Amino acid sequence: MPACLYIVATPIGNIDDMTPRAINTLKAVDIIACEDTRTSGKLLSHFNIDSQTWAYHEHNSEIQTPKIIEMIQRGHPIALISDAGTPLVSDPGFQLVQAAHEAGVKVVPVAGVSAAIAALSVAGLPSDRFSFIGFLPAKTHGRQKQLEGVKDNTETLIFYEAPHRILASLADMITVFGSARPVTYCRELTKTFETVRKTTLSELSEFVANDPNQQKGEIVLVVGGQPKADNENLEQHDDLLKRLLEDLSVKKAAALASDLTGVKKNALYQRLLELTS
Repeated sequence: MPACLYIVATPIGNIDDMTPRAINTLKAVDIIACEDTRTSGKLLSHFNIDSQTWAYHEHNSEIQTPKIIEMIQRGHPIALISDAGTPLVSDPGFQLVQAAHEAGVKVVPVAGVSAAIAALSVAGLPSDRFSFIGFLPAKTHGRQKQLEGVKDNTETLIFYEAPHRILASLADMITVFGSARPVTYCRELTKTFETVRKTTLSELSEFVANDPNQQKGEIVLVVGGQPKADNENLEQHDDLLKRLLEDLSVKKAAALASDLTGVKKNALYQRLLELTS
């Protein structure tokens, strides 16, 4: 096997999602860099993979990264896996891959499951454009600040969340996005107690609060984006906008019009620019 860095996806729950290529790659490499050798050891044992394992995580990456690159340069093929899913998607590994590129080491993807893409595929929300946000900050202030930064995004948003923070995160999403924003709740994907529920943020919050089982396991939230402004609907406010422009700047007119109509300020701002062009 060529001495490369192999980025190998592993199952997020169902062991049968392990691909033949992933098995063959992990059997052939000299070393498997694991996020947690104990967790990965169960998977490797199941498939009779006896390649040597090294721990590679955020706490030892600065030490392990140059060692791994040196081993590859000396002719040893090495694979990187995470505890579950595709490495580098809310998992350690970026520093290693970046170092490999800088050292001229070839990086090879061995594709497989990703919880984010699996959730998007069943969400029933637009999938042509999406943003992966990952885990939100642990504290309410930080969460709301990050949510404020994406609340006007029109593309679908994908979040990971820890079970002990799910209710607090849903409450913050309701505060920032509004209670009617569409969401698909994906929990324990590919596992025995899998949940996929398409609903609204307010209904989902009630559903999760009333069922302690829904506050356990691996959670992905796929949230609908802010609906795109309809120019025809905005045109009904043209008389108001033109009048405001007589006395106010475009920015101030947009802000006041938003307060008066309830329409998003950014949409009105763009319409004002059209009227003044």
